[in-house]
Amino acid sequence: MDVRLQHERPKWEIFCQVVDNFGDIGVCLRLARDLADRDGKRVRLWVDDWAVLGRLCPAAAAADPARGVEVDGVVLRHWVQPFPDVVPGEIVIEAFACELPEVHLQAMAKLAERPAWINLEYLSAEDWVAGCHGLASPHPRLPLVKHFFFPGFDEASGGLPRETGLIGRRERFRSDPAGMAAWRAERGLGSLADDTLWISLFAYEQAALAGLLEAWQQGTRPVALLVPESRILGDVAAGLGLDALHAGQRIERGRLTTCVLPFTDQAGYDALLWSCALNFVRGEDSFVRAQWAAVPLVWQIYAQQDDAHLVKLEAFLARYCHGLEEGAAAALGDFWRAWNGADDIAPGQAWHALEQALPVIAGHARCWSDRLASTADLASRLTKFCFHIRSAAR
Repeated sequence: MDVRLQHERPKWEIFCQVVDNFGDIGVCLRLARDLADRDGKRVRLWVDDWAVLGRLCPAAAAADPARGVEVDGVVLRHWVQPFPDVVPGEIVIEAFACELPEVHLQAMAKLAERPAWINLEYLSAEDWVAGCHGLASPHPRLPLVKHFFFPGFDEASGGLPRETGLIGRRERFRSDPAGMAAWRAERGLGSLADDTLWISLFAYEQAALAGLLEAWQQGTRPVALLVPESRILGDVAAGLGLDALHAGQRIERGRLTTCVLPFTDQAGYDALLWSCALNFVRGEDSFVRAQWAAVPLVWQIYAQQDDAHLVKLEAFLARYCHGLEEGAAAALGDFWRAWNGADDIAPGQAWHALEQALPVIAGHARCWSDRLASTADLASRLTKFCFHIRSAAR
């Protein structure tokens, strides 16, 4: 074990347990890198699933989980039991309601200057978020106070993850047609018609996919479907009449060209979103990145018991569709509900109306992204919030 990695006290310390496979770790890894880049201070990120982390961060895949590794100012550590004896960070973040190890809580309580303790919650557009954001919760046994921090879409929330320079990188990528063409050619995506509709598909399992694939095959406009390796790959194969698919395959059926891409790191996924005119995304991390891509998106929300996720879906639709032309808003909402199994209509049946509305939705998506980009981001708001609570505790 690198003694420095184990005992040096970081300013920021983040704990993450995998629930939504890549989504939870994706959010935490982006936040950790952003904080390290802005603050110039080392950040420690604890992750319970090293294999998932390794797919998002190749440097972790090449490292020994027992030793950890430092990448871009972030010390990546494997969260195992028994939990090691380390000095807690100045600010300790438990992401998505995970529970800190008892030994770490005890270490936090023993410090003369106790850490700021943050519970970073899931993103939601629901109205109640504003009333809960920033609330304090004293520990029942220890002299520690936890504060709840809710990402969100307005000034009364914690904002959205957006690292410095993201919008500029997106615009440079899109303003370089030759570079984009080369990016596509490197992935075997060349030689398609100029009017091709480029779509990315990153999703959970989707039993209703076959009908949508058929609609694309029989449509009037050619579609290029880019599918990075994910849980939906089996449904894509079945919908195309195949037993299986693997990275590098290109399948042509009618007006539809399906290209299977290898799973990529976070920077590569951003480029995939920027190269498409419509992005199917899932969970939280890809959902937020698709909004920064500033093109139309379809969100497959993580399913919860008693259909609680559908309430969150409607809350976001209400915000996102505000100001959108009525017919386009209806087409978008109908397709999202169909994609999430919230309506009797199937995605393949709802596709035509969405396709017709895409030009209008595209303009709206750009305005939505620009408006969000004009507000303070998650890391900025989190830094300011922690400064205030630490100052008040002195």
